[in-house]
Amino acid sequence: MKLFTQRRRGFAVLISLVLFTLIMSACGAGGGTSPSAPAAPVNGKGCTKVGILLPETATSARWDSQDRPLLTQDLGAIVGSKNVDYNNAEGSAATQQSQAEADLTKGDCILVLAPSDAVASAAIVAKAKAQNVPVIAYDRLIQSNDLTAYVSFDGVAVGALQGGYIADNYANYTKAGKNVVMINGSMTDNNALLFAQGAHSKLDPLFTAGTLKKVYEQFTPNWDNATAQTEMEAALTANHNNIQIAYVANDGMANSVIAALKAQKLNGKVLVTGQDATVAGIHNILVGDQSMTVYKAIAKEASATADVVKALIAGTGLSALTNGATVKNANGVAIPSILETPVAVDKTNIATTVIADGFVSKSDVCQGVPAGTDGVC
Repeated sequence: MKLFTQRRRGFAVLISLVLFTLIMSACGAGGGTSPSAPAAPVNGKGCTKVGILLPETATSARWDSQDRPLLTQDLGAIVGSKNVDYNNAEGSAATQQSQAEADLTKGDCILVLAPSDAVASAAIVAKAKAQNVPVIAYDRLIQSNDLTAYVSFDGVAVGALQGGYIADNYANYTKAGKNVVMINGSMTDNNALLFAQGAHSKLDPLFTAGTLKKVYEQFTPNWDNATAQTEMEAALTANHNNIQIAYVANDGMANSVIAALKAQKLNGKVLVTGQDATVAGIHNILVGDQSMTVYKAIAKEASATADVVKALIAGTGLSALTNGATVKNANGVAIPSILETPVAVDKTNIATTVIADGFVSKSDVCQGVPAGTDGVC
């Protein structure tokens, strides 16, 4: 009788275990009452992880020295610094694609993307859209109809400031000639096209009138500084050093163009433009080798990007941020946009712009510059 009772108890325990297993299996399949995993964010709403993807570090100091710390700080304040992933493609569209895919795999639910290649990066936007992840094009427009937003500076205005400076100051350089070289940025960067458009809007009337003569124009693959120097050397050779003005799209390339001019003892005798207000660019202005640059207060660009991220997380929409502003991509599709205003900088306003804002330090730009120069050093 005792043995029978023990077997009966053992059988009851076995039945209980089987029933418990069946119940738990049903719950795991969605048929029970156990709590389900939280749904993944859709279009950024409720997002807690953000990926930053920047294009390169070789041709402009801004990406690593300005954009990276500002973006990681501003976005980290929203989602926590440990929830911000940062990558730099170092000029490779393929690398940037792999970095973006890795971010998506890690669960980044908003991407802030400054494309290495404006066309190739559309594949990143498509991949993100398939996972309900919005992409904000940062500084450079991406040629995709599925972008969520675009945050940058007014590129046409940047070029117009550069071309306008030439139009206002060419007379100081053209006593021996009127030849103009134009060294543009990379055609894979939509910004370079906008800069050239803005510059031509100011220079073409002078070319048409014969006041100035364009003798050379080239877009520079990947904004490569060494290539820009080669381009300037070719222009100097073809024109027997008879160059008075060099429109150069940014400070990195301008520095290389100045190196080519120095080799011919022409530095300081040729009007040279630039952009980005880098330490090297401001230094070159102070010593007289570069004429101007364009200051883009990157802190404003990073802050505006953070505002877009906040709005996406809250699910409140972007209309209050963009005020209806859009930029059309190559397909004519209007992308909601925030465009900050650029500022022309030359020796007359260095102290009141980039120095006053703390964008560059006086000690950095004044190295090797005589004390008292332009009221800055």
